[in-house]
Amino acid sequence: MHNHCINKLLNLEDVIVKKIVHADSSVKVFLETKPTEQICPCCKNPTKQIHDYRYQTIKDLPLQEKNCYLVLKKRRYRCSCGKRFLETYSFLPRYFQRTTRLTAFIASKLHDTTNLSSVADRANVSPYTVGRILDSISFERPTLGEAISIDEFKGNANSEKYQCIIVDPIKHRVLDIIPDRKQATLAHYFYSIPKKERYRVKYFCCDMWQQYVDLAKIYFPNAQIITDKYHFIRQTSWAIENIRIRLQKTMSANLRKYYKRSHSLILQRYSTLNKEQKEACDLMLLYNDDLRKAHYLKEKFFDICHNPKYSEQRIDFFDWIKEAESSGIEEFEKCAATYRHWSKEILNAFKYKFISNGPTEGFNNKIKVLKRISYGIRNFKRFRTRILLVTN
Repeated sequence: MHNHCINKLLNLEDVIVKKIVHADSSVKVFLETKPTEQICPCCKNPTKQIHDYRYQTIKDLPLQEKNCYLVLKKRRYRCSCGKRFLETYSFLPRYFQRTTRLTAFIASKLHDTTNLSSVADRANVSPYTVGRILDSISFERPTLGEAISIDEFKGNANSEKYQCIIVDPIKHRVLDIIPDRKQATLAHYFYSIPKKERYRVKYFCCDMWQQYVDLAKIYFPNAQIITDKYHFIRQTSWAIENIRIRLQKTMSANLRKYYKRSHSLILQRYSTLNKEQKEACDLMLLYNDDLRKAHYLKEKFFDICHNPKYSEQRIDFFDWIKEAESSGIEEFEKCAATYRHWSKEILNAFKYKFISNGPTEGFNNKIKVLKRISYGIRNFKRFRTRILLVTN
């Protein structure tokens, strides 16, 4: 009964616990098993002949916040064919010096946003061992859904500065990581996906990079191409910021410092400002007609973006472009030209409001954290596996 309770506590079956020795930072559990009939790996005949015994120290899950070791008395059997072999154990793979559950524990900790050294310290193994376990994990690309979004992030893996992430924006899951953002690499990857699967994609979301759009038209002909809302809205914010910077060069030192420190008042939605902030913003806008007109265009464009009716958005959007083109402000003329070039994709963003790169940007933030705490991961295969483990 006593040994049975210890077995239940240690979650080990068919073993006899001989003794347990506690040290300051470790626990050693001495084990042995009952002799059983074994099958010879050479001739496949059963045998019960014991040749000798050997002791092996095996690393196990931490116990009571101490490193745990199983000291196992292993038998070697002898077969009539002359073969000598060790008996098998359910908790210990052949040639391993750690238990199966310790390997599973390490693999589960790789789902956390932490570096390999931290996982190794917690599991009482070397970072090299954790790396080998990581290399044994593989992911296959899941089936594409109705929508995909693509974005790049700075990974610095395998001598490539940027890698690409492909996400299902509806189910909020990472589909795959591409080693770089070169058109040839992306074309080869999309070509490898079965045509039937690619043709089922209804929405393709990306930023304002022509290369993504060209690939989408070729490999996802049935998909509506959508420009991510964040990427085209910031064009307006950039335009008014460039106007402020241009005007600051003509100001006195004190006034220039004030405009620089208070630039957020111009960028924020006017309706979200309190009374004092509105008065300060109004005073800043009185300085120059271009700045005042730019602020009006910015507010008007944001109103268009928040309009829930697509039919009104479409009309107001093209009216805004015409107004910006005739504003006489160079920064907004460039912004209007950009919007006219991407008008179809931007209107799709207004029409299909439930599709955006928001989930993708969230995953990119997780990748940045993973990369920072790991001090960079140069091996792309490991980097991809860690990303898929952390994000799924």
